[in-house]
Amino acid sequence: MKAVAPGAWLGLLGGGQLGRMFTMAAQGMGYRVVVVDPSDHSPAGSVADDHLRADYLDEKALDELARRCAAVTTEFENVPAEALRRLAQHCVVSPAADSVAVAQDRIREKRFLAGVGLATAPFAVIEREADVDAVDATLLPGILKRARFGYDGKGQIRVATIDEVRAAFSSLGAEPCVLERRLALDLEVSCVVARGFDGEVRTFPVAENAHSHGILDVSIVPAGVSPELAHRARDATVRVAEALDYRGVLCVEYFVVAGGLVANEIAPRPHNSGHYTIDGCVTSQFEQQARVMCGLPLGDTAAHCPSVMVNLLGDLWGAGEPDWTHVLCHPRAKLHLYGKDAARIGRKMGHYTVLDDDRDRAIATARAIRARLHADANAEPESQQP
Repeated sequence: MKAVAPGAWLGLLGGGQLGRMFTMAAQGMGYRVVVVDPSDHSPAGSVADDHLRADYLDEKALDELARRCAAVTTEFENVPAEALRRLAQHCVVSPAADSVAVAQDRIREKRFLAGVGLATAPFAVIEREADVDAVDATLLPGILKRARFGYDGKGQIRVATIDEVRAAFSSLGAEPCVLERRLALDLEVSCVVARGFDGEVRTFPVAENAHSHGILDVSIVPAGVSPELAHRARDATVRVAEALDYRGVLCVEYFVVAGGLVANEIAPRPHNSGHYTIDGCVTSQFEQQARVMCGLPLGDTAAHCPSVMVNLLGDLWGAGEPDWTHVLCHPRAKLHLYGKDAARIGRKMGHYTVLDDDRDRAIATARAIRARLHADANAEPESQQP
């Protein structure tokens, strides 16, 4: 692939915060970015060089991207595959539709992970009422997850009995689902990898993650696991990328169970748990995304120091705009707001990252910042971490 030089136009399907951070990284390298997103006001559209307000299957918008852009990427996995295939006839598309398709369906995803030799939680496919009756009792208690279009805990219901599985299946529209056995977790980790068109691969340091109500709450780097387990996670993530013939940035989430790794999900894009890379690594996951699609050598992924990333949800806006001096008074804390027009409970509005040479001190500072923010919002912190 011939390298795309700075000054060229890059296309982005999707206008959310991941797209905003990609756009800013690409612009910092000298590229111009045009975003396709149907919203009038979107985080990425507000900073892009151009914003085409159109549906992702709008032929006129896709033809405009194909005409102007040397390469196109996406910021979320549910962009219609038809759009990616149409664009691929005219310009570089990263990642390709076929690589993304596996992660768009939990059923395919589970079977793929098992096929490349990774352990997964025991599961059953539920596609019809009769499948509920055939559920193995050893899968309960479990979690019923809609096979498509689920994220941040959406489309997931905890179940403990066959009757609860039946009710949950009905409440999810009787659409194809996966029933997974709930596991006793030691902790959760994730690994972000970039793979170029020339096969070059770079993994980022493994992050330790804590969730609240199905939404990522905190990511800590380095993860509190042994170097050997972190190495295994990085190797497994590379295996996934290579098996998918993936060209771009992706993340694999893992459960740590009894000291071993259990693959949970694939995200075929930059990931929330990789936001720490903006401030904490030599190259961010978003710069790496631009490097891949432009056929450039991958950047160094080394961490500068330990870091803690904390999500900022709309819950904090209950008493008005939060007082950001609680973050900015710390010289090694970095604030990132996504430019969203309205705060809602559970909506990701931004994040902050605390850097420190000492991991425990970074965690303590991140905890203190969040306590002040929640105190101002008259809310108690929802998680015990960091």
